[in-house]
Amino acid sequence: MAFWLIKSEPDAFSWDEQVANDVEPWTGVRNHQAKKNLAAMQVGDRAFFYHSNVQRAIVGVVEVVRAAYPDPTAESGAWVCVDVRAVGPMPEPVTLAQIKAEPGLEELALVRQSRLSVCPVSAEHWQVLCQMGGWTEGS
Repeated sequence: MAFWLIKSEPDAFSWDEQVANDVEPWTGVRNHQAKKNLAAMQVGDRAFFYHSNVQRAIVGVVEVVRAAYPDPTAESGAWVCVDVRAVGPMPEPVTLAQIKAEPGLEELALVRQSRLSVCPVSAEHWQVLCQMGGWTEGS
């Protein structure tokens, strides 16, 4: 299993909407690096759901339930999307400020490439972030 972080502006698509919809296609990504990350996702991978701009925090965990396929919202180009299912909310949202202050997370793509909307998370960073937010499987 690989780990990821996916960003959404809460006024465009929020964690509450993800939960209400249960399974949602992660569409609209128009960055080549983020596209490569989407294409690398496999069924069963986990991702942090991150509210960008307003809250700037990890607010939930989702699971990839359908690997990359052509993004139906793309008017041109070979863009892809994946389907994700809500697994559960982060018991305590983990803010960007907390992440930047945590020793050992300097290499996290969220910190190094702040504008990247879909980024990998190492297993070690995943564990640290889960601990910071009080996430355990079944939270």
